[in-house]
Amino acid sequence: MVSQLKSPTPSPDTSTSSDFLLFILIRENYSAMVLLSFLCYLFVTAISHVKAGDSVSCDNNRGNYTANSTYDNNLKTLISTFSSHKQINYGFYNFSYGQDPDRAYAMGLCRGDQEPNMCLTKLINSFTYLKQQCPNQREAIVWGGEFTLWYSNRSIFGIVETSPTIFLVYERNVSDVDAYNEALSSLMTNLTNKAASGDSRRKYDADNVYEPGNFVTIYGYALCMPDLSSQQCSDCLEAAVSQIPVCCKGKMGGNILQPSCRIRFDPYRFYNSTTVLDSNATPPSPSLQPPSVFTNNTSSGQSKIRIVIISVAVAAVSMVLILIFICIYLRLGKPKQMFQANNRKHSGGDEDEITIVESLQFNFDIIRAATNDFSDSNKLGRGGFGIVYRGKLPDGQMIAVKRLLQESNQGEGEFKNEVLLVARLQHRNLVRLLGFCFEENERLLIYEFVTNKSLDYFIFDPIRKAQLNWQMRYEIIKGIARGLLYLHEDSRLRIIHRDIKASNILLDNEMNPKISDFGLARLFVIDQSQGNTNRIVGTYGYMAPEYAMHGLFSVKSDVFSFGVLVLEIISGHKNSANIRHGNNIEYLLSFAWKSWKEGKATNIIDPSLQNFSINEIMRCIHIGLLCIQEDAADRPTMAAVALMLNSYSLSLAIPSKPAYFYGSGTETGSLHDKQLWAENQNATTSNESINQASNTDPYPR
Repeated sequence: MVSQLKSPTPSPDTSTSSDFLLFILIRENYSAMVLLSFLCYLFVTAISHVKAGDSVSCDNNRGNYTANSTYDNNLKTLISTFSSHKQINYGFYNFSYGQDPDRAYAMGLCRGDQEPNMCLTKLINSFTYLKQQCPNQREAIVWGGEFTLWYSNRSIFGIVETSPTIFLVYERNVSDVDAYNEALSSLMTNLTNKAASGDSRRKYDADNVYEPGNFVTIYGYALCMPDLSSQQCSDCLEAAVSQIPVCCKGKMGGNILQPSCRIRFDPYRFYNSTTVLDSNATPPSPSLQPPSVFTNNTSSGQSKIRIVIISVAVAAVSMVLILIFICIYLRLGKPKQMFQANNRKHSGGDEDEITIVESLQFNFDIIRAATNDFSDSNKLGRGGFGIVYRGKLPDGQMIAVKRLLQESNQGEGEFKNEVLLVARLQHRNLVRLLGFCFEENERLLIYEFVTNKSLDYFIFDPIRKAQLNWQMRYEIIKGIARGLLYLHEDSRLRIIHRDIKASNILLDNEMNPKISDFGLARLFVIDQSQGNTNRIVGTYGYMAPEYAMHGLFSVKSDVFSFGVLVLEIISGHKNSANIRHGNNIEYLLSFAWKSWKEGKATNIIDPSLQNFSINEIMRCIHIGLLCIQEDAADRPTMAAVALMLNSYSLSLAIPSKPAYFYGSGTETGSLHDKQLWAENQNATTSNESINQASNTDPYPR
């Protein structure tokens, strides 16, 4: 059986499953509500499932079973004991449980770049989801982005299964099919050989190859069930590779899923560094039963005794956990009351994400000591909703602490929004949230400390801008593009930042850019592309016209802001600053457009730049102008921008006039353009934020 799913945009595997748990508001009757909350917590944990994008296959040929039958109980017991095998630190679980004909077999496999403990949680959670999708079917399989779970009533160990095969196709065409296929074939051959040569703990490899015919890097991986022999793994992967012309001919990406192996390739990096295995760890035999408390017996009397023992144990553990939960609540009651008020104010589905937030909580006294009681000497910057301080934790780690203003009406909204959002984002071009703290009226966000301040500290300073040569600026542009691509397409949810600007780009000690301040980010489910708001927030001059004038925002709104930022990085001028050219005074966007149209684009280049590549810098100007076009549909996506930035001869479209075009002193612009630019200049001058502090209104909408 072969299935095919097509996706117009990539849905990479950096996303996570829906791992967050329900938190019930506690009202007047604390004891009763605490108990009810915890029971609901257990219930939601039991039914949590993997994300909707995961692929499932139900085998109708293996027959069905009835709920609470011997096979059903064997299967539940088997999956629940995955986590009991502490010696497994490589993410592969293959065990059986019970006696024929109701013996249950299961295999769980984590991708080689995944942290085993986190992936194990996804495997266990996916079991409930798989049973819902394949009700009462004895054999089923789910392919998640980072894992595979397969169970059956037949032995599935050490065999090669290539059916069913499921295709996930990245629907973007390549321009030179032959060149792409040649590079892809070489990559997949290399990955097949390396994966097949793995040991009984892991048969996985990931790598990339640059394909000059389409000016793109192809990233891929190959993965087999580790209990296969080298030859079996090689045969399975070769069968999967042979399906590429069937599913994905002329396409830039594809995911081919088979029970015993899987492959994937895409024109962007979607995997992390491969995790290192403990050389001393050895895999247990697949014939091993789960721990002795679950050992199966042939006699029905012993089975009943086992069930009673399990029931009593579960009840006892549940009571202990309930008592622990009550103690935690009594100790941290005030913080939870703050979340209660916040949830009453902003109800609508966020309650299930509070549990993960609590795992990041810092003690207020530790943060106060780290910042020397928030002394002015540690102050990094101030924005519309808080002050940012430098701090040092007891272990020596440097941190940046955003202390939200107590008098801010939007403080709690921004605090909750940032915690729930940023905690789930991990990318080298995003500032990482380490944790948070709240005590009474204090609300703090703790970030990694980024040593070299923000981009505006350098690029708009007449002296410091000379420290940024063209190669550094080019890498900064590409890094920002990668970060935005992750937010738009590679994270579990589509995220629109809505306040991309120079002061929200921080630079680490190697001058790598990190996008900060997600107070304005709008979360989109993966199939949404735009939204609408009656409250216009952001920084004028960087805002797309459809957003500034009509409240419409989409991923193309961020593309517009990125284009403005690219021109600022190249020119060293703020978008709102007057540029004197001869007797004329113009704004950056109109000056860049006119210079490019007249064949004088070099006039845009910062005079402090020396020894730069004229082809690279002219290409970046061209890309910047494509991003600031008035019609959002004409602007490229960030995926296209990233591709253009990594290509040196890929043909670019001719840009149309930018959205905000205001002529020079000798040329008359429209009244609308003049008024809008006047508003932009005034608003930007008065509201420009400093470093990490936001000047935006992040109220959840």
